[in-house]
Amino acid sequence: MVDGRMFTYPRNFDVIVVGAGHAGIEAALAAARIGCRTLLLSINLDTIGQMSCNPAIGGLAKGHLAREVDALGGEIGKSTDMTGLQFRMLNTKKGPSVWAPRAQCDKKAYQFRMKWVCERESNLEVKQGQAAKLVHTNGRVEGVETDLGVQYLGTTVVVTTGTFLRGLMHIGPAKQSGGRAGESAAMNLSDSLKGIGLRLGRLKTGTPPRLIRRSIDFSQTQIQLGDEPVPYFSYWKDDLFHVEQSEAIPRSATNSGGLYPPGSVLDRINGQLPCFITYTTCETAKLIRENIHKSPMYSGVIEGIGPRYCPSIEDKIIKFSDKERHQVFLEPEGIATDEIYVNGFSTCLPFEVQVELVRTIIGCRDAEIMRPAYAVEYDFAFPSQLYPSLETKVCQNLYLAGQINGTSGYEEAAAQGLMAGINAARRCQGRAPIVLRRDQAYIGVLIDDLITKGTTEPYRMFTSRAEYRLILRQDNADLRLSTIGHEIGLLPKRNYVSFVAKQEAIRKEISRLEKTRYGSATLGQLLRRPEINYKSLPNRDDSLTEEVIQQIEVELKYAGYITRQEAEVEKFKEMEEKKIPDWMDYNQVPSLRTEARQKLSQMRPATLGHAARISGVSPADVCLVMIWMKRGPQN
Repeated sequence: MVDGRMFTYPRNFDVIVVGAGHAGIEAALAAARIGCRTLLLSINLDTIGQMSCNPAIGGLAKGHLAREVDALGGEIGKSTDMTGLQFRMLNTKKGPSVWAPRAQCDKKAYQFRMKWVCERESNLEVKQGQAAKLVHTNGRVEGVETDLGVQYLGTTVVVTTGTFLRGLMHIGPAKQSGGRAGESAAMNLSDSLKGIGLRLGRLKTGTPPRLIRRSIDFSQTQIQLGDEPVPYFSYWKDDLFHVEQSEAIPRSATNSGGLYPPGSVLDRINGQLPCFITYTTCETAKLIRENIHKSPMYSGVIEGIGPRYCPSIEDKIIKFSDKERHQVFLEPEGIATDEIYVNGFSTCLPFEVQVELVRTIIGCRDAEIMRPAYAVEYDFAFPSQLYPSLETKVCQNLYLAGQINGTSGYEEAAAQGLMAGINAARRCQGRAPIVLRRDQAYIGVLIDDLITKGTTEPYRMFTSRAEYRLILRQDNADLRLSTIGHEIGLLPKRNYVSFVAKQEAIRKEISRLEKTRYGSATLGQLLRRPEINYKSLPNRDDSLTEEVIQQIEVELKYAGYITRQEAEVEKFKEMEEKKIPDWMDYNQVPSLRTEARQKLSQMRPATLGHAARISGVSPADVCLVMIWMKRGPQN
């Protein structure tokens, strides 16, 4: 601000992204790579891509989201593979639809690489500044204004503020304003969002304490090793092993002889670091019960609702009082730090209680806390106020993504950020938005759940949320989505060429197996037998990659189930593709129940499929809407 006047930045942007967490990074990179002049605005450039909670990517269903983002051309998978220090494939004793990759990352290496990638993107400008309010006129956003009195003007704005909107941290009775430990909250932007008509609520999340490695007796714990060969996240292995991809991570030479991507964390240490499993004790439960009145969650100080599926240790002890002990994971935060993350032990009890509490964990009798655990409350916008494109209904060209929409987790944020960035860019280019269906991607399930059902607690993705999970596997995300990524200009041609070659190899080999006989059966029939895998087949093709072989085995062994699910998808599409016209006035539909009339008028679903999934709307209500649609607009 000069002499009390606003300074307008002399360059206009197509897309302005507010916030540089996992949602903001994917949104900004997607918009820039599609060809839009993009601005990424962060309170602190040194914390771009910071992993505020556990420095881990993936896990059940979350791994599916991360691989889908990668298949479309996003960045989370590559950065995970370059900075992961341990990789595992979870749930392999069950069917392939619920297998899930997970990686423990080096939090600083991940952060530095993401910052480096953003800085090098040609259409992307990265600037430090705290957005204080939106610039808008007549229901259309036009830019943002910072707390320093600088206006950045643009065609579209994507808000990805994470836990920073009026963030308030709690450690026992102590309260401190902040979006995360050591960083200030965004105190003014909430009022601006309310000013344009958005309804905001309050949520809560928490973190566990971090311990110093030397104070832990790991001999009393159970070691947990990574999987070899490494179950990488990214489909684009050629990019990982190309030397230009690794320049963000300092290295003197390749240490693993090409076993791991050059310059990656695994390459630098020539292997994977272990994690450790331990447990709480009866002393843990006793101490929590004695001090539960000091917890802000139980004393009524915290207003926000916390995540149901990632409970604090207080919740675990009180709500599951029949359990004698609870599992805890001790996980390294990086190769250049001795901080240990105590996974499964988040709390907001006073610091003096945390000191005693940690020492009741097996192996942690002498443990020292480096950073105390805390809970953080923050504002979020009810996601039913969004279109499927993630554009707000109350303000044109304004998009929301990440925890501001009521979700939890890096992966849910990255998925929303990618789609918001794509659709903001396409709005600038005069193109229709990209909306993934529930049968196409977990991303489609995530966004559809948010906009049709809303949420009053932090939303977490699970495989059980996807009704078509057999065809939405983590291993085939590229087969489902990479063509879309390439067509919209996000997935590079080199990656698409690699994908097409893989697709063709799968098709040809399945065709050969179905035609080639061995005795009284074809090779395809043999492979369908439970006890036979591809590598035990006669006349197999040993030149095929592991990824191709896996797809062949799944497609043949589960062919009957997949065919049935694909038939269900076709029925789903019939309802999903019937768009509700803009002229529809639910107040004119006779016999429509009051609750359905209110919900439909408020949510304005785009299709009959969306309408059918809204809580409070019955199949009979949908039939009435269908009949009214056939009658056409009424005077």
